[in-house]
Amino acid sequence: MRKLTLLIILVATAAVALPQQMPMPKTSGPQSDAQKAFETLKTLAGSWEGSIMGMPVQITIRVTSSGNAILHEGTSSGMKDNPITMLYVESDRLLLTHYCDSGNRPRMQGKLSPDGKTVTFDFLDVSGNAQRFLMHDAAFTLIDANHHIEEWTYIMSGKPPTRGRAEFQRTK
Repeated sequence: MRKLTLLIILVATAAVALPQQMPMPKTSGPQSDAQKAFETLKTLAGSWEGSIMGMPVQITIRVTSSGNAILHEGTSSGMKDNPITMLYVESDRLLLTHYCDSGNRPRMQGKLSPDGKTVTFDFLDVSGNAQRFLMHDAAFTLIDANHHIEEWTYIMSGKPPTRGRAEFQRTK
């Protein structure tokens, strides 16, 4: 009985001590380019106002899902609905999915400019009906903590691409 008790104590001690001696897997290390771009975009969290093509627009940008996604929502009296855009990192890619009020969902892949101030997104693919209207690419340029520029290129059926540029000022 003593040997069994001693064996149980030794096994229990080893079970407690062994994990402390084994190296733990790394949970942080150098950030990927996609993660650096994502962290840059997180600084835009807040409320913004500006105009695009003469139409006043309010933008709300919110970091959500425990810091794993960014929600971008635009509102304007000139829009029939409030389109949203989700930004997130998947593996080593920064992705953007735009939930368009025309019923499609284009996906774009982003990259950070060498100066760290602009994140550009290039078209990857689209789900849903893209025959009438399609957002094709986007860019976010950070001017300072209270100003940024957004440029969105869209394609309407049978017409050349149009690029809309909006300068935003932080309201909150």
